[in-house]
Amino acid sequence: MTRRPASEHRWLVLAEDGRHVTLSRQTDPTDDEIARSAEALCATGQGGWLAVLEGRYYQRRDKVSLLMVRQLGPTKTAWEAAAEAFLTARRRATASRTG
Repeated sequence: MTRRPASEHRWLVLAEDGRHVTLSRQTDPTDDEIARSAEALCATGQGGWLAVLEGRYYQRRDKVSLLMVRQLGPTKTAWEAAAEAFLTARRRATASRTG
């Protein structure tokens, strides 16, 4: 019997095109970390969102849920489009995994 790893709780900064960075996994990010992330994102001319991902990030067969916490700077794209771009990229990146 194979033991499955526990579900993850991951804080992400999600850009409009679906690219993302993990901000925190073990603890909630601080206000300062969130502010610095927002500044860095806006400095590149992009907007995005602070989001929480629940699920097993690297397991392609497992569904994950993505919850928007708040917007980080002005965006030209809807949250739903950015979230779908993230999920599509995740499926593509994990396609070769057998887990």
